[in-house]
Amino acid sequence: MFELNLSEFTQEQFLRDYWQKKPVLIRQGFKNFVDPISADELAGLAMESEVESRLVYKKDGQWQAQFGPFDGYDHLGEQDWSLVVQALDNWSEEAAKMIEPFRFIPHWRLDDLMTSFATKGGSVGPHIDKYDVFICQGSGSRHWRVGNNGDHQEFSAHEVLLHVKPFDAIIDVEVNTGDILYIPPGFPHEGVSLNTSMSFSVGFRTTSTVSLFSGLADHLIDNELGEELIEDPQRSPITQSGEINQSDYQLIKAQLSQLLDNDDVVKQFIGCYMTKAKHELDLMPADEQLTADDISEILTTNSLMRLGGLRAFYFSDTVEQGLCYIDGNEYTFANNIAPAIKLLCDNVEITPEQLNQWYENTDFTQFICEQINAGYWYFAE
Repeated sequence: MFELNLSEFTQEQFLRDYWQKKPVLIRQGFKNFVDPISADELAGLAMESEVESRLVYKKDGQWQAQFGPFDGYDHLGEQDWSLVVQALDNWSEEAAKMIEPFRFIPHWRLDDLMTSFATKGGSVGPHIDKYDVFICQGSGSRHWRVGNNGDHQEFSAHEVLLHVKPFDAIIDVEVNTGDILYIPPGFPHEGVSLNTSMSFSVGFRTTSTVSLFSGLADHLIDNELGEELIEDPQRSPITQSGEINQSDYQLIKAQLSQLLDNDDVVKQFIGCYMTKAKHELDLMPADEQLTADDISEILTTNSLMRLGGLRAFYFSDTVEQGLCYIDGNEYTFANNIAPAIKLLCDNVEITPEQLNQWYENTDFTQFICEQINAGYWYFAE
């Protein structure tokens, strides 16, 4: 298990002084760090069509990018290229454990675990991200420069590579195995591999207002909600038919406000929207469909594991009423098992000891039986 070493500040101090405010280098944030996946294993993953990957390199002085799956890498030579794989937490149980130390930040903010293999001189170029990222240096070392946030000019170095013009560095360091570099949104940065190296980036992001409203519109359409019309039976005559007067503006605004004030609708949307998988899930349904009785027996000796990349959330005020959200869907359950549902949503791994009071609860065993048969949870071997 990875243990976060915040020797210079507490979690509370980090959130107060650095989170979304300024970058910071955490020396030996992971002590005795060992890559959770080898370079060869990462290269193999990038050969799979289900895995999102890309190569970034220069050719004749021009930035180039290619998207996987890839057949091989020999043509790239021994320096000046990077392989990036998204959502490693979906594909590697061991790598997914790197996310656990960062759970002092709510999981709905998590984007994914991105991994980069680079040869000497390899880089993805100077750029600005719109999300918070903890860049954890694995094997090897890299030179990182981070600039201050401000009015930086971006340009297309390639049709899929948005770079930023030269910037003055406020952090200019060599990072080594176990070091963690935190960078908030809007701060330009560039990392160049000093030798063959691996890095692992735990990214957190929010959703733009336009994306939220677009998702809400889709949710309303799919569920046939929000079809109420404006009613104005007390209307008075007007003389300027082309005007939307203040009274009518308030009517229209109230129609929108009434929808957003409907907690049942908005929470259902947020729960479903925020639990949609960021990347395709590698579903693991049981080889044979299990029964609730099977589950009850297995739970006494086996830990329950959540599928990598699966998102499962609840609201504090409705989970007690029997509502939770898993992979874009709302689920109902008997409210007497709410504490067990919280365990499922709060933890990636749940031990038999944590579930000892639920072995014989038919409401829980039936619920988790359906989830296991769907491939969302599985038993550790």
